[in-house]
Amino acid sequence: MSSPRVRFAPSPTGPLHMGGVRTALYNYLFARKHQGKFILRIEDTDQQRFVPGAEDYIIEALKWCGISPDEGVGFGDGPYAPYRQSDRKALYRQYAEQLIAGGHAYYAFDAAADLEAQRKSMEASGSAFSYNAASRMSMQNSLSLTAEEVKERMASGAAYVVRLKIPSGETVQLHDLVRGDVVVSTDQLDDKVLFKSDGMPTYHLANVVDDYLMKITHVIRGEEWLPSAPLHVLLYRYLGWEDVMPQFAHLPLLLKPDGNGKLSKRDGDRLGFPVFPLNWTDPFSGEVSSGYRERGYYPDSFLNIIALLGWHPSDDKEIVSLDEMIQEFSLEKVSKSGAKFDPEKTKWIHEQYFRKQPDEVLAASLKSLLSQRFGFAATDKRMADAFLIKAVELLKLRVQFENELIDKGIYLFEAPDTYDEAVLTKKWKPEFEMLFAELSVAFSNSSAFNATAAEEIFKSIAAQHNRKPGELLQLLRVLISGQAGGVDLFPMIELLGQNEVADRVNKALRRISSMTIPSFKN
Repeated sequence: MSSPRVRFAPSPTGPLHMGGVRTALYNYLFARKHQGKFILRIEDTDQQRFVPGAEDYIIEALKWCGISPDEGVGFGDGPYAPYRQSDRKALYRQYAEQLIAGGHAYYAFDAAADLEAQRKSMEASGSAFSYNAASRMSMQNSLSLTAEEVKERMASGAAYVVRLKIPSGETVQLHDLVRGDVVVSTDQLDDKVLFKSDGMPTYHLANVVDDYLMKITHVIRGEEWLPSAPLHVLLYRYLGWEDVMPQFAHLPLLLKPDGNGKLSKRDGDRLGFPVFPLNWTDPFSGEVSSGYRERGYYPDSFLNIIALLGWHPSDDKEIVSLDEMIQEFSLEKVSKSGAKFDPEKTKWIHEQYFRKQPDEVLAASLKSLLSQRFGFAATDKRMADAFLIKAVELLKLRVQFENELIDKGIYLFEAPDTYDEAVLTKKWKPEFEMLFAELSVAFSNSSAFNATAAEEIFKSIAAQHNRKPGELLQLLRVLISGQAGGVDLFPMIELLGQNEVADRVNKALRRISSMTIPSFKN
C-alpha cells in the first residue's frame, strides 16, 4: 500500500462523543500502521447547528487522548490548508456550477412552505415525499421551468439551492473495506441539496471536494454515513474524479449496554457513565456532562476501551497499548455488527492500567490530591513520600482509580469522627473499654513498633482478658478507622504510628462511652 492519507472530519455541533473518538483513533491507527498522514478537518458548513466551544473541545479531547493529527485545525497547517470548511467557502461554488454545466445538478427555487405542502399532500395519500426523478418536474427548479424563467429568478435574487440530479433506474456499486460489496438502486436516493441558499455547501459536496483536494485515500467513518456513500460515489463520477475516489470503510455503531439501539448521552446519564472524553458544559443550558478524564481514567486506558469497541487484535487480548494497536490494526478485523458498550468493562480495563502504575507515581498523585482537598502542609507527616508510598501499597489492590485512594482510604489521612454502629451494636461489650484502654497504653509504650509488634501486643492484651483475638479484631479496626473493613489492619497500624493509633483508640472510647447501649445513638 502506498502512503495513505486519512482524515477525521467532525462537525462542531456539540461535544465529541466517544464514538467520534473511536473514529479518530481508527483513522490514526490506520495512518500510523501504513506510515501515512492523519488530518483533522472541521466540517462547519451547517452554521445553524454550530455550537460555541465545540471546536476547541474537539481539539482538546484529541490532545488529551494522544491522537495527534499530522495536519489540521489546532495542529498546524499542512500543504492543503485551510482545514476548516467555513474558511474554504469560496472553493465550493465552482464545483456546484461544474455539476450544473454537466447536467448532473440543477437550481431549485422551492420555498420551505412549498416543500412542506408537498410533504403533507404525499402523507395524506399514504406516501412519503421525496425530491427525486419522480417529483422534480412538478417542483420549482431549473428543470421544470423555462430557461427564461430561470434567468429571471436568478436576476431578481430569488433564493435557491443546488440539487444533485440523481438518475432513475441505475445501480451504484462500491466496495466497503468493512462491509464488503454494497449495491444500491438510484431509485432509493433523492436529489440531495449540494449548495445552500446561504452560500455554503452541504456536507455531501464539501466533504467530497475536500477529500479530493486533500488527496484523501481512505474514508473511515461511522456507519451512519453508509446511506450517503452511493451519493458520494456519484459525485466523484460526475466531477470526473472516479479514478482517484478514496476507499470507504464504515465503522459499526456503538450500542447501549443492553444492545438495543445506538449509545447516547441519555443512556450515560441514566446508567451513570460518561459518553464524552472530557467534561462538557452546554453553552446554552449550562448543563455539565461528565467526561472520562474527570472521572479519573488515563488517556491510554480510555483509548484501550474504545479501541475494542468494534475491533480486536489477533490474539484477542484485552489490554493493548497504543503501540500494539498500531502494529496490530487492520480494517479487516473491524466488526460489521454493532459494538455493545459495557460500562463495567471500562472500569476493569482502567483498573489494569492503574495497577501497573509505579507506587512512586501514584504517591506523587496522591500528594497532589491531598494538598488540593485538605491543604496539608508540605511538612505534614502525611505528605512524606515514605508515608504516601506505603499508603499506596496498602490501597492499590482495593481501588480502581487514583481519586479512590483518598475516597476509600480516608481513614489513613484523618482520624474518624463517626464509627460503624452496626459493628459496635453487634460486638461491643462494656468490659471492652478497659481492654482497649490498656491496649492504647501498650501501643504508646512499645519501644519497637511495627505491624508484627502491634499484632503481638494486641494478642497479649486479649489473652490477659481471656478474649480470643477474632472477637476483637473488627472492633479494633472500627476504633482506629471508623469503618468495618479496609486495608490490612496491622500494616495500617504501623503506617499510622503508635501515638496516632493510641490517640484514635482513646478518642473512640470517649465517643463510645457517650453512646446509649445497645443502639449507640448520639
